[in-house]
Amino acid sequence: MQGEIFTTKDMKIIFYGLNYSPELAGVGKYSGEACAWLAAQGHDVRVVCAPPYYPEWRIGAGYSGWRYRCENVLGVRIYRAPLYVPSRPRTLTRLLHLLSFVLTSLPVMLGLSRWRPDVVIAVEPTFFSAPGALLCARLSAAKSWLHIQDFELDAMLGLGMGRIGWLAAGLFAVERFIMRGFDALSSISQKMLEKTRAKLLCEIPVFYFPNWVDTDFITPDADAELFRQRWLIPRDAKVVLYSGNLGRKQGLEVIIQAARQCDALFVIVGDGAAKADLMALAETSGVSNVRFYPLQDYRDLPALMRLADVHLVVQKKGVADAVLPSKLTTILSVGGHALITAEEDTELGLLCRNFPGIARCIAPEDVPLFIETLQDMLAGVDVGQHRTNPVARRYALEYLSKEAILTRFESDLLGLVKA
Repeated sequence: MQGEIFTTKDMKIIFYGLNYSPELAGVGKYSGEACAWLAAQGHDVRVVCAPPYYPEWRIGAGYSGWRYRCENVLGVRIYRAPLYVPSRPRTLTRLLHLLSFVLTSLPVMLGLSRWRPDVVIAVEPTFFSAPGALLCARLSAAKSWLHIQDFELDAMLGLGMGRIGWLAAGLFAVERFIMRGFDALSSISQKMLEKTRAKLLCEIPVFYFPNWVDTDFITPDADAELFRQRWLIPRDAKVVLYSGNLGRKQGLEVIIQAARQCDALFVIVGDGAAKADLMALAETSGVSNVRFYPLQDYRDLPALMRLADVHLVVQKKGVADAVLPSKLTTILSVGGHALITAEEDTELGLLCRNFPGIARCIAPEDVPLFIETLQDMLAGVDVGQHRTNPVARRYALEYLSKEAILTRFESDLLGLVKA
């Protein structure tokens, strides 16, 4: 490929990742939007992924977890590989879930190597599929790129799923070896980029490729009354909203504890591995001011975000730099007031320190402080007066623009392919 002339219409791209559209939450949403955008610029994009299942942890309507499927959506050719989806994911069943995708998707990747792509992009999670991406790139003489949405291994060990020191050290050594095989890497936050460089311990190009938001769609001008009317929320009720994946890495039990002491309606929108336990906790706690709803249509997302007087971004200790909540981009774009749980030296902590007023950030897993801070934020709410956080909105406009981020990503890809 050395010496060839590329234009923005020449790249043949394989995007290899577990999650993809039409998933509305997390990694799948961003992968789908990125590939559709690249295809719209004239690139030939092919995706190898699983059928949609997240965050509900069940295969989406119209799809099968047992059959291969090929479809064309928004100019992107999508190959979906069979996937085992546990109804109640635990450590072992989650591992089987990830490995099932690796095994079923590898033949597709090997077949696509004959297509002679210019670049193969692997998305973590799942890191288990990274070797297959490298093999496809080697067979086709393509460049390889690893994009890290979550540090899967760090999150796993941070949640106590791996407690054996020598085993953890061995897993991290294997991770470093595989990461070093890629021609370039990227991640979604500055702290995650620091962690990436620390893991590599060598000079490989590392790019900043953050998640984005459509700031022209998610705006403070959205209809704040839509969901109050749809869900029959009293006009004098203050609303605390958590929207997104209901997973165990968040520590969402604190929301139920806060509901017992705060004069507000707590609205929890989403699905995930912890939903059933969270609903059971709400029932046994006897709280009457907590409501659960499924994920809403993307077209209604601005109105949903505007519903909240206070947004919650909740995480446990030790995972704030292994994952970065995608919900934060929409909260900022709508000009929301957010309560974030994160350590001071994490990406979220630094964001709140460097941009005073963007959100309230407190230490994770401190229940009394969480409740006290939330009560203080609710005390400043004047029901019916929809406040906009100007610091949050301004940050979204300046740093989270979808067009600017994807244009820079395209430029970085072209630079790698031409190198």
